[in-house]
Amino acid sequence: MIGRRGRGKNEGNEGSADQPDTTPDSGVTPDDAVTSAVDEPTSSSDAAETETFGYVAGSAADPDVAARTAVSDASSGDTATSDGFETILGAPLTEEETAEKPDTSRVKGWKRVFRGNRMLWITVVIAILSLVAGLAVQRFIISPAEAAADKEPDAPGLVTAPVEFGELSNDVTIRADVAYADAVDVSIDASDVSGAAIVTGRVPAVGDTLDKLSVAMEVAGRPVIVLPGDLPSYRTLRIGVNGPDVVQLKQALQAVGIDGGDPADGTFTQQTADGVAALYTAAGYTAPTGDEAANAAYKSAQEGVTAAEQGLAQAQAELNKAGEGPTQVQILQANQKVHDAEVALAEARNAKGDVANAQFLLDIAIAERDEMWAGANTDAQQGAVNAAQEQLNRAYADLEIARQGVQASLPSSEVLFLTDLPRRVDDVKVKRGSKLEGAALSVSGATVRLNGSAAVADAKLLTVGTAGTFALPDGTQINAKISAIDQGKADAQRWSIQLDPEGLTPEQLASVQGTNVRVTIPVGATEGEVLSVPLAALTAGAGGESRVEVVDGDPREGTSAKTHLVEVKLGLSAGGFVEVTPTEGKLEEGDLVVIGE
Repeated sequence: MIGRRGRGKNEGNEGSADQPDTTPDSGVTPDDAVTSAVDEPTSSSDAAETETFGYVAGSAADPDVAARTAVSDASSGDTATSDGFETILGAPLTEEETAEKPDTSRVKGWKRVFRGNRMLWITVVIAILSLVAGLAVQRFIISPAEAAADKEPDAPGLVTAPVEFGELSNDVTIRADVAYADAVDVSIDASDVSGAAIVTGRVPAVGDTLDKLSVAMEVAGRPVIVLPGDLPSYRTLRIGVNGPDVVQLKQALQAVGIDGGDPADGTFTQQTADGVAALYTAAGYTAPTGDEAANAAYKSAQEGVTAAEQGLAQAQAELNKAGEGPTQVQILQANQKVHDAEVALAEARNAKGDVANAQFLLDIAIAERDEMWAGANTDAQQGAVNAAQEQLNRAYADLEIARQGVQASLPSSEVLFLTDLPRRVDDVKVKRGSKLEGAALSVSGATVRLNGSAAVADAKLLTVGTAGTFALPDGTQINAKISAIDQGKADAQRWSIQLDPEGLTPEQLASVQGTNVRVTIPVGATEGEVLSVPLAALTAGAGGESRVEVVDGDPREGTSAKTHLVEVKLGLSAGGFVEVTPTEGKLEEGDLVVIGE
């Protein structure tokens, strides 16, 4: 800090030269005295205050003191080297110097302040200059956005589009999942298996294909034969059984080239049994023909038929014998008896014997002979024959029932009906030696299908057989045809679309299976290349005709640009463009048509 300071001078004749005069010089202003003098140190604190701005005020380092190391004495006019306070403060000025020189003591004081804080002042000045420069830059430099905002807007031009020439098509685009068709879990009814239903062999592997007459697996040593059909097997089919499952069996036999009888007849007949036997032969197995009890019953029925046939033959022989009439011996004997009676009657008349008795004997002989020729009564023998025939009929019926029990049948555990054959095995849930319980296999269609959906408006444009395309991961385009379209249950519900891809190699199939692809299906296309314009280019004339406005000049001239109208006939609309054919006027590829201002 700056302390109190006083400026001293020699007392002249009145005092010693070594004693400083504390009386202020009349030729020095009070301000000069204050700012130019150095305080006399009276204490340690005052002495400390004499050090300011990096040097001691009034010392040889002070530039003002160094510049005035020799001054004139105001009283004597002599020049002497200053020492003591004169060395520090410098010699006092003369009256002439005071009168000639302006008061610079205040300026010199500020010089000391500036010189002692030079770096501070330089920093302040730089800050002030930077502030001023920033304000100048902000004032005179304008951003492009501000310049564009301040710029007067150009006059609006016409919005145009060129007339295009090429094929125009309208497409429906859907997303579809690529997967094997109709994946289902397969169960086998083993309720008719005697004993435990153990898987004994022929277990398929994942990826195997099941087709007609394939053996899916072996259960308890018996085959499970694959046949086409959608109704699961739930009972053993044998002669005499009737129902829709028999119709399905007959249709399946026909599908594999075996005659099982009329499919319109739902009864399992002997012909059907013969067809089942042929089915097992084709699969490489013997057909089931009944158990031991059935075989024993069939043998007993056969024996019963034999006994009934013998009894009937015996009764018939007795009937035949009874109805044959008298033999030649019997005839001769009867005639002879009549003759003898006649002789006895004649003798009785001649000898005047017992004529009445002889006549009676003759009448008896004649009656016996006549009765013999009248025929025998065979009612008893006929009754025996009838009873024997009834017994034989019952034996035949029993035999037929027993025979049916040993004819070829189809147990529910030995057949697997699957739709849309062939099928691919996706998962095997059993292994050899395990017990068959629950689902045995998981299968799907052997061919890949694309299953997607479309909005109602788009789905109504599609038909079965329409071809579309989708891209493989490597960009290869693959064709796919629509195989089924299922309408949604609600009016606003999306429709299911099923497509079958064509020409997929196994490698391509592996790359796309399980992915979701974008399918493009054309629903309309022009015949060759045509002119087309954006829909926004169309306007309607007074009579409802369609027309476009063709630009003749520079579209940037706006409403001042030259244009003319061309009447057109509309064709296919697709992708925001419409096919146009000029009917009045000329329209060519590349012409600019107005679509807005």
